[in-house]
Amino acid sequence: MSETIERIKCLIIGSGPAGYTAAIYAARADMKPVMYTGMQMGGQLTTTTEVDNFPGYPSGTDGNALMEDLKNQAERFGTEVRFGVVTNVEFSTEKGGIHKATIDGSKIVEADTVIISTGASAKYLGLESEERLKGGGVSACATCDGFFYKGQDVIVVGAGDTAAEEATYLANICNKVTMLVRKDYMRASKAMQHRVEKTANIEVKFNTEIDEVLGENVVEGVRAFNNVSGDKEDISATGVFIAIGHKPNTDIFKGQLNMDDVGYLITEPKSTKTNIPGVFAAGDVQDKDYRQAITAAGTGCMAALDAERYLGSLV
Repeated sequence: MSETIERIKCLIIGSGPAGYTAAIYAARADMKPVMYTGMQMGGQLTTTTEVDNFPGYPSGTDGNALMEDLKNQAERFGTEVRFGVVTNVEFSTEKGGIHKATIDGSKIVEADTVIISTGASAKYLGLESEERLKGGGVSACATCDGFFYKGQDVIVVGAGDTAAEEATYLANICNKVTMLVRKDYMRASKAMQHRVEKTANIEVKFNTEIDEVLGENVVEGVRAFNNVSGDKEDISATGVFIAIGHKPNTDIFKGQLNMDDVGYLITEPKSTKTNIPGVFAAGDVQDKDYRQAITAAGTGCMAALDAERYLGSLV
């Protein structure tokens, strides 16, 4: 391991909307932030072809372009954006303590403040056809992408509250929603199940899984199979929404930061403060309810302001 240790005021871990917004505010506050992007520079939005709901883009944009705009803005104010992965952290529990991060298993960075914006990764089925058609009709966010399927037939995969919420949301704008549920029952709350049952254009198929997503460049439907009878059927659709959950990217923080049973970081109410002084969390890594680019950006702003005030309290 390298003996070279770098000391900085503000370390930002992760490069999605939360991380870049935090960087903009931290840089303007003269905190000279250093960001390590992680393996997926720009985060989940870089897998989205069209972004129509981020303020300031009246004609829409795409995920990569939006992230590049945010990156350029952060760099304009002096943020140092580095491609690299934080592989280990050692947080000080004392106010004013120094936090250590290991980059790519070797370089050590010491920071007065740390903003965690590592996001959450959507869970997928693991099919080759599903991976190939991400951005071509396969999505993990109905509120992000549902608009593009107005008046069309879509499929939602999942059985929990998230799947039920996405199905009922899509039912308001789509022609028909077919829910594919792996077991013979739904895991969603009774209230959400009743909402699904009362929505005329939602059809629920139990004991049903996807064998293949159909289509060459865009989704044309799915080949589904009944896991009891083995019967297969092709279901036509232009969109497939996978709603089987998200996994927050928090493994390296276990044992140091408070998190819920799923792994989302717990922050103080109306704040981005974690249980460690000088360590803040923003974006999907601490938000399992909204998971939107604009809400992530908002908490990124909050994290930078919280970090600035924390440093001010040490003087």
